[in-house]
Parts: sequence; C-alpha cells; structure tokens
Amino acid sequence: MSPKKQLHVRLDETIVKNTKVCAAFADRSLQDYVAEAIVSYNKSKMSFLYDANKKSEHFKFIDLFAGIGGMRIAFEELGGECVFSSEYNKFSQQTYMENFNEMPAGDITLIHEKDIPDHDVLVAGFPCQPFSIAGVSKKKSLGNEHGFLDKTQGTLFFDIARILKEKRPKTFLLENVKNLTSHDEKKTFRIIYDTLTNLGYDVYYKVLDGKFYTPQHRERIFIVGFDKMVYGGENIFSFPEPGKVSKPVKSILDLEVDSKYTLSDKLWQYLQDYATKHRKKGNGFGYGLVDFNGITRTLSARYYKDGSEILIPQGRGNPRRLTPRECARLQGFPENFEIPVSDTQAYQQFGNSVVVPLVKEVAKNLIRAMGIKEPSNCEKSEKWRYN
Repeated sequence: MSPKKQLHVRLDETIVKNTKVCAAFADRSLQDYVAEAIVSYNKSKMSFLYDANKKSEHFKFIDLFAGIGGMRIAFEELGGECVFSSEYNKFSQQTYMENFNEMPAGDITLIHEKDIPDHDVLVAGFPCQPFSIAGVSKKKSLGNEHGFLDKTQGTLFFDIARILKEKRPKTFLLENVKNLTSHDEKKTFRIIYDTLTNLGYDVYYKVLDGKFYTPQHRERIFIVGFDKMVYGGENIFSFPEPGKVSKPVKSILDLEVDSKYTLSDKLWQYLQDYATKHRKKGNGFGYGLVDFNGITRTLSARYYKDGSEILIPQGRGNPRRLTPRECARLQGFPENFEIPVSDTQAYQQFGNSVVVPLVKEVAKNLIRAMGIKEPSNCEKSEKWRYN
C-alpha cells in the first residue's frame, strides 16, 4: 500500500458545507469522502491509469513532412491509422499516392490547425531551418502569438508547434539530422526543446544509428513527447537498445544490374582525381567503395549526382551506383514498395527518407508507453509485412 500524503486546498464556504452534507449522507468522514471523490473523478478522466490490463489496439496518427511515407509504413505496421498526411514536393506526393492511395495535402503552412483531424500521435520528419525572431513573415496570419511560439515563426517547426497546441495529441515522434543538437551553438535545439516542454509535453531525445537495422551508417535524432496532462509527467519511455550490426550490404544487392548504373570513364576519373586532391590536403573527402561484408556510408539526397558516397565495386571495371530498388532496401522499405518516379527523383526521395525498421522500433516503445497493445503477426498490415 502506497504511503499517504496530505493535500491542502482552499474551497468556498458553500462548497465545504455541501461536501459535509454529502459525506454525512454517505456515512463517511469528510476526509474519506473527499479522498474517494478525487479518486473517482480521476478514474473518469484518466481511466487508462487505473486499468493496466485494458489496452487499446488501435490509434490514429498524422504524417507531416511525409516524404514518401517511410514513417507511415512503420506506424501502420503497428496497427496505426493515418488520418492526415502532408507533403510539399510534387514528386514525393506521386510516390506517396502510388503506395498509399492517398494524395497528401500540400504546403502545411497554408493549412489551418483546426482543419487537421484529431489524432493520438503526431509524426513528422521535419526539415531543419535557421531560427530567426526578426523579420519573420508568415504566409498566413495566426494572430499575435507570444512567448515560445514567437521564436519558431518563419520555420517549419512552427507548424508542428501550432498543431500540437491546437490538437493536443497524446504523443509525438519527430525525426531530424544528427547535427540538429549542435546547430547554431545548440541554440536551435534549445528553442525546439523549450517549445515542446512549454506546450506541456515530457520530451525524450536520442541520436540513433540505422546500422543496427539495415547495412547503412545513418545517425538521426529522434524526439518523443508525451502530454503531461494525460500521462501525469511519469517517466514512461525509453529508446530501443541497439543489437548487433545489421546484415552486410551484399544482402541488399541485385545479382544483375543494368549497365546504365556503371560510372562513365570520365566521371570515375573525376572522382579519383578529386579524392587524390583532397587527400593531399589532409581532408577525408572522396568516394566510398563498399565493403560487401560491411555497411555503407549514409545515403544522401545528392546521391543522384555521382553516387560517390556509396559505390559498388565491379571487378576490374568501373564501379556502379546503387539502383533505386537497392536504395529502398538500404532504407528498409518493403520489397513491394512502388517506385513510380525517375531514378533522379527516386535517389532524392530515398536519400531524404528514414530507416523504416529503426522508426518501427522507436514506435513500438512509444505505443507501449501509451498502453497500446502491439498487433500480432496475423493482425499486422498485409501490405507492409516485413517478416
């Protein structure tokens, strides 16, 4: 039995008199009656805290700055229902539509927060922009905001903040580049952290590496938040612990690849000369030839330019780029994920995306902390079945 603590409150005299009458009618002491009344009220407002065995199996989420839906796949695989998505890039919208049969809403800065459906989890892989207070001009006036929201205006993070403030989802999961924590002498991350906590959320963050889930060194920061009014400020979340490094890169490569992915003599010579020049200067810039039994460097959105960060050796011939399908595998996308765009667009899309199995592991811990039961294998989405 937990120890008792006293709670001192001041009440209007009329309320005290009425409470005494009710306590006498219920044949309780005033103290016992008030204690039972508080417990009863709390149960009605926060019933999930009083029934550990009662777990919801479904939850709703929104997918902001959705890209091609990597984070959506992870949450759908865990039983979530996406009730709203937003993505600005028209080519990413095309890929999203092809795979989810849903055209994401466009520019989030033009969508009023009141028009977004209610949801349990806000999911966003938001871009990192410079934070500036001076000279800010929003496309849509949202009234005269004061305090913490002032500091984020002019950035896309502001749109996350205003949606959190209006819709009050129970939790959120944000993803960004590792350097977010050090940007502008750590001022950027401090503004983000303070904004989220001032909105009433307990915030957790950690840099995680995708190499434990796919054969790619890819460090990204994940930020998770829980509404204090719902979860009582309890320390209920932890990030997944990394296991062994993933299968080697050879496991995601095709046996036969079109010759168009092989570097031309001119481009291959340029990359070698460029690497030599910087090596003489003591810099580490240069191409990266893959060790078939190891992992790759980080796939970037610029991969379409020359593929220099991840090149596949081909014996005595010139190395080749990854194919778009191999890029999809490197990011952990399911094999049945459709790629309806050009190679150039596909490289940018996968380079901007997430390591899906890593997001899924973070999402597992998030929904467990919410008290949501993870679906069994037979209940998981057939479309995005990983195993």
